[in-house]
Amino acid sequence: METRKVQVTGGSTYTVSLPKEWATENDVSAGSVVEFHAERDLLLLAPQRNNGRVEGSLDVEGLENRHELTRAVMTMYVSGFDIIQLEATRITAEQRRIIRDATQGLVGLEMIEETTDRVVLQDLLDSSELSVHNAITRMRLVSLTMLSDAVEALIEDDDDLAADVMQRDDDVDRLWYMVSRVFRTVLRNPTTADEIGFPRETVFDFQSSARQLERIADHATKVASLSQEIGEITGETAELLDQLEAEAIAVPETAMDALLTEDSDEAVELANEARSQIPDVDGTAREVDGQIREFDPQSAQVLGLIVDSLSRTADYGGNIAESALQKAAPRPQS
Repeated sequence: METRKVQVTGGSTYTVSLPKEWATENDVSAGSVVEFHAERDLLLLAPQRNNGRVEGSLDVEGLENRHELTRAVMTMYVSGFDIIQLEATRITAEQRRIIRDATQGLVGLEMIEETTDRVVLQDLLDSSELSVHNAITRMRLVSLTMLSDAVEALIEDDDDLAADVMQRDDDVDRLWYMVSRVFRTVLRNPTTADEIGFPRETVFDFQSSARQLERIADHATKVASLSQEIGEITGETAELLDQLEAEAIAVPETAMDALLTEDSDEAVELANEARSQIPDVDGTAREVDGQIREFDPQSAQVLGLIVDSLSRTADYGGNIAESALQKAAPRPQS
């Protein structure tokens, strides 16, 4: 850390010198324009960017595996690159199909150029057009509805509903990647925080909670998949599973209310309420475990995994409640 003494010039203007090493590394010299970003009692300084588009290149030579190539595209997107150039001596037809499929799973990303040795992707949305608040609100609705429908598909032995639940997981993943992209961009560029209207700490809390919602959607998909392996559930077991689903979903529902409210006192009250609901979930889960012992071994194993997914949903809600408490807590002055 370096320190500088604030001086007064002209009787009314405060001035401070810049560290030469930092200025040299960032191409700041006499006549350069720098940007100041105020965050409460902090003042962040950054070189002015003449072009807001961040470009990145990736060599995909020989990268034919669908999972690896898809992951590579998503990593570049989440890292915050606005223009992504994928290069190889020759990009194969299969690689183009994989890249096109990966692009369709990412918000705002479009394929704008294709040549024999290069594919160029570009994010067509400005940061100011991306609402992290709307994204996590949508993730909340979709993921928790998925879980509710997955349990209904289990109890009613509805394979069509189960298949529909699994398809909706892609919608949650798209929003999760978008939130992660905005989060990393905010860390790198303070201007983005100004554009989206939230301080960086709040974006961190939103990103952490979005991760929990994405996990809930994954477990909803797991429940839907497992529901296709057994028949209809009836009687007391069905009633207990329905009760467990309602109690499990109530935790992230209440926790998200805590996260999104602007009233700190209300946020603390709701977050603590969400955390206090978790023991009820654990108790009902134990009751269901007692019931499924009467099933055949294969069905008992499947139902045990489903109970575990519902219990984990409540735990993820508890994590969201923790983020809500952090967001509501007083912030120490630097």
